[in-house]
Amino acid sequence: MGATEGSKDADRRIGRRALLIGGTAAAVGSAVLARDELARLWWRTPGVEKPRVEGAVDFSGAQWVAASDANWRRADRPDDYGIDMVIIHVTQGSFASAVKVFQDPGHKAAAHYIVRKDGHITQMIRELDVAYHAGNRAYNERSVGIEHEGFVDRPEDFTDAMYAASARLTARICARYAIPVDREHIIGHVEVPGTDHTDPGEHWDWDRYMKLVRQRTAAAGRARAGGTP
Repeated sequence: MGATEGSKDADRRIGRRALLIGGTAAAVGSAVLARDELARLWWRTPGVEKPRVEGAVDFSGAQWVAASDANWRRADRPDDYGIDMVIIHVTQGSFASAVKVFQDPGHKAAAHYIVRKDGHITQMIRELDVAYHAGNRAYNERSVGIEHEGFVDRPEDFTDAMYAASARLTARICARYAIPVDREHIIGHVEVPGTDHTDPGEHWDWDRYMKLVRQRTAAAGRARAGGTP
């Protein structure tokens, strides 16, 4: 499950410390903004930020259940932070328990999506925004996090329905942001630098999963080429 960020994302609020209006940067208090942070604030100019619809989802068929706003940071990705990675997690608990902790402001972590054993997908954070799921600020900013219901030591938790639904979701994310469908860009939580997590664990079938993602990506490409919506 997404790691508690703590000091690893202590500066997650820096984006709210300044606002560019008419080309003028206004610093709040004595905060000093790095040049790259300042450059990302252009979209905060009134009328520039992408429109948002309450309860909207980024993946058709997903159910929206909002995470606590203490567990993510408002952004305008991919304009302020490019997205080039999908990170696979396992909840180490039930679907219901994952939803509960992601709604808990004291948890300080949440992923964008949760995939249930039966293939149901819940979205809790917009892809526009930075979820605190990886335990590494830079990886949070560049990735979409997907949790999967179950335990790493129980291979039976990783059902056919779960693999299929998650592969559809990952393929759609990769297509949306032109993310290469390979193991350098679709990784497990365990592969994030600095993390102490082991998910998705040895029982997650990466060969099967990547094959499914590639199949979904190829099918979507054929549909687009043939003019199918």
